[in-house]
Amino acid sequence: MAGTEGITQQELNNSTGETRDETDSKKNDYLQSKVEGKALSKEEKLKLRKEKKQQKKNKKDDKGLAKEEKAKKPVPVMDGQQAQQQKVVKRLPEHIQADDPAVLKKVAKKLERQQIPLRSDYGSKVSLFSHLHQYSRKAPLTQQMSIPSTVIHPSIVHLGLQYSQGIIAGSNSRCIALLHAFKQVIRDYSTPRNEELSRDLVNKLKPYISFLNQCRPLSASMGNAIKYIKKEISNVSSNIKEEEAKTTLQNCIDKYIEEKIHLAAKAISKSAFEKISDGDVILVYGCSSLVNYILCDAYERGRKFRVIVVDSRPRLEGRETLRRLVKKGLSCTYVLITAVSYMLPEVSKVFLGAHALLANGYVMSRVGASQIALVAKAYNVPVLVCCETYKFCERVQTDSFVSNELDDPDDLIVTRKGKTELQNWQDIPSLRLLNLVYDVTPPDFVDLVITDLGMIPCTSVPVVLRVKNVDQ
Repeated sequence: MAGTEGITQQELNNSTGETRDETDSKKNDYLQSKVEGKALSKEEKLKLRKEKKQQKKNKKDDKGLAKEEKAKKPVPVMDGQQAQQQKVVKRLPEHIQADDPAVLKKVAKKLERQQIPLRSDYGSKVSLFSHLHQYSRKAPLTQQMSIPSTVIHPSIVHLGLQYSQGIIAGSNSRCIALLHAFKQVIRDYSTPRNEELSRDLVNKLKPYISFLNQCRPLSASMGNAIKYIKKEISNVSSNIKEEEAKTTLQNCIDKYIEEKIHLAAKAISKSAFEKISDGDVILVYGCSSLVNYILCDAYERGRKFRVIVVDSRPRLEGRETLRRLVKKGLSCTYVLITAVSYMLPEVSKVFLGAHALLANGYVMSRVGASQIALVAKAYNVPVLVCCETYKFCERVQTDSFVSNELDDPDDLIVTRKGKTELQNWQDIPSLRLLNLVYDVTPPDFVDLVITDLGMIPCTSVPVVLRVKNVDQ
């Protein structure tokens, strides 16, 4: 290698080529002599072998020189921008990039194409949650943005207003209301000339979904329901009549509501009944329509137990739970979340509802649920989560920061004895109000998940998702 430093690459290639040609000619002579019946002497054979070995050695030397030259070449230095472009860009949902001007511009253009107005954020946000949208309920949605009645169906406008004002709340209620609104849209739909229903109707729903997302971010259950509807519309055959196709789609929506929500609730209640014993003290948090149904059903079937309803500001949804349970005749105690550690020593089970069950087994629920599960774990009280499988989500999340929902910060303002301490909070530059909607509970704090498919651990969520995907 050292002896070849002064030789150029071209000369080396020429010399190697000459050696190779010479060896090849000798090889041909050897083959020709073999054909003619002449045998080479031992000396000639030995010489031919040596030349072959030398040829192989030269090839190796060529490769080594090429590698050295490549190593000597200077590596191009990239600036910060080029290096950033080289990195693999991970796609994040647009609704959790509210602090990125480029994403906001892209969303605004998309909404402009769909003729949907962009809703502006409200108030100052805590820096840790600046990537999430924050809207106000102080003024009606019709005053905050101009709603194009020619583009959006009246039932969708009505539903969006109810979402934005918090009139319809809870995963199941929001999902059922959405499906009923889509039923009305399908009922009033007529296929334009030279268009197919399966394509045109899906495109028609896109601006409606964008508008509802502006009113309030869609829940996991609503996302799954929208996927189902789009799939059913795409599967509609072009050979059947329009009225028949519309009737089929409406029946599919009714079937989804009945099977995935109502019948699922009955199946979960049947399984949960086995876990409720006479004399139990059951702790519930907030207002879950499913948990309320389970407790009322168990009481009607003869179980004798007491319920502790835990509530928290600013929503105070536990009052609705208390009203429903007391109306049925159940014995109840009402406390705020600050007193939960004092009540847990007498609790035998904790029943929690869920907004969504994530693919990594984490439970997304009303903010405060993870704190109750944590304290229950400390007191060795079993935590049972009740959740329908249509709320199972393929998203993975381990914290409550990246993906969440911010509610109106003005809801935290309280007036006592005619005094409102935080009335002008926006005028104080160093003050921010945070009103989170959801939190995430690790699977370590959950003992059992009761679903319409049976009782499973949190770790079995990916299995259920896989089975659902196969069925679809």
